[in-house]
Amino acid sequence: MALSARLDLRQSQNLVMTPQLQQAIKLLQFNNLELTEFVEAELEQNPLLERDDGDGPATLEALEADNLAAYDKAVEGEGAAPEGAGDSGWDDAPDGPDIVDRTTSESLPAGAEDPGDSDYDNNWGSAGVEETDPSVTPTLGSWEAAAGSGSGRGGDDLPGIEESVGGLKTLREHLLEQIALDISRPDERIIAADLLDQLDDAGYLTGDLEEVADRLGAELEAVETVLGKLQALDPPGIFARSLSECLALQLKDRNRLDPAIQALLDNLPLLAKRDMPALLKVCGVDAEDLTEMVEEIRSLNPKPGLAFEPDTSEPVVPDVLVRAAPDGSWVVELNPDTLPRVLVNNAYLSQISRTPKNKADREYLSECHQSANWLVRSLHQRATTILKVSGEIVRQQDAFFQHGIQYLRPLVLRDIAEAIEMHESTVSRVTSNKFMATPRGIYELKYFFTSAIASSAGGDALSAEAVRFKIKKLIDEEPPNKVLSDDRIVEILRGEGVDIARRTIAKYREAMRIPSSVQRRREKSMGI
Repeated sequence: MALSARLDLRQSQNLVMTPQLQQAIKLLQFNNLELTEFVEAELEQNPLLERDDGDGPATLEALEADNLAAYDKAVEGEGAAPEGAGDSGWDDAPDGPDIVDRTTSESLPAGAEDPGDSDYDNNWGSAGVEETDPSVTPTLGSWEAAAGSGSGRGGDDLPGIEESVGGLKTLREHLLEQIALDISRPDERIIAADLLDQLDDAGYLTGDLEEVADRLGAELEAVETVLGKLQALDPPGIFARSLSECLALQLKDRNRLDPAIQALLDNLPLLAKRDMPALLKVCGVDAEDLTEMVEEIRSLNPKPGLAFEPDTSEPVVPDVLVRAAPDGSWVVELNPDTLPRVLVNNAYLSQISRTPKNKADREYLSECHQSANWLVRSLHQRATTILKVSGEIVRQQDAFFQHGIQYLRPLVLRDIAEAIEMHESTVSRVTSNKFMATPRGIYELKYFFTSAIASSAGGDALSAEAVRFKIKKLIDEEPPNKVLSDDRIVEILRGEGVDIARRTIAKYREAMRIPSSVQRRREKSMGI
């Protein structure tokens, strides 16, 4: 067999994912925080990008007109949109403003004033602190600051309201004030400071007393004595080493710690299991006294230290706003506060292009210009795609917005994708980590996609979320002397046209953390 070289001509088709296309897909999946971070990084790196500091559009029409004008400005002048930037797989934006078709609703939510509006004028007078809103209580940041507050400061030297609200006491500062007043011996203060360093955010002591004694060279009895003094500080239950000890300290502060309730605290696992017969035997009380003791324990705070820690949870910022129009329809808009607005500075590009440059500089400017054009176009396409998907969700879940969760219909990604003629994966990316503010609350876009439960009468299927709501409502309304079993709930739902199995009822009930009928009957008979 002879070997020889030859040329062959072949034709094939390949789908190539350019880097810009990959970035566009990732941009669509970003939530508002990730998008803001990405745009800020681009503004730092690209000298041809500038932030549009104009007032945000109040309506979607103004937003769309602004986006289209920004894109038109971007593609004018030198260069065009980068190759592959428009091949993102998304549909081109339709002509005119993107307002979704309105669906009819029967009622409109009443308007309300913004509860966050406050008037802080004249809160601080020249001679001292005047009366203000009781919800805004200025406090000093530490016991040292409190001790120095009488140093003759007055008039204009008083702290402003921002300083006072920002200087709320921490748990450590609150305890330091009390330690300085209640513990006078230097050796005991050293032990108290060591124990304070081992306090967790919930107010529990995490260290071992023997290790503290060995580390400080003190007697174990001395450490226990100091711990007893620390456990008497405010808030009650602080410096506890276990949950039962924390609750016992709070009951002792209320003068409610007796042998019966102490026996209940020693058997908290039985209380968690709702084993009332065993608790009655251990505590030696009747059912009425046991119910009162359980209610007393429920009124306690198992984590007393968290009252002094700031709430670090961040509020959800919706990406889409749904409001009722005066004609009874729903209007879907993008939240302008979550949309970064950038423009291409063509004037600056024209100015620096007049001076002679070498090849590397010209390539750098061309790359920056293409990247800026692509970002403006991609942000516009992202906004349009989110609006299309959200509008179709509102249109298909119109009964939910009118009447509530019991009318939530089953919906899958394919239904939305077919309606707006986009790929199912695009809808999945749009609905990830994005939220919609509606008159009924703020919901994640994924919330509106639920599986279907067949109807026993052959009618329309119900969503799984609506069935969960029905189950919870039945259990909440059940009388104490007639607790519903899972089989009975199946019969009631089938009578309402819902074809569901008993194991599905049990699965939904456990997912909602609702105990079984036996446990509910035991709790309701005890009045718990």
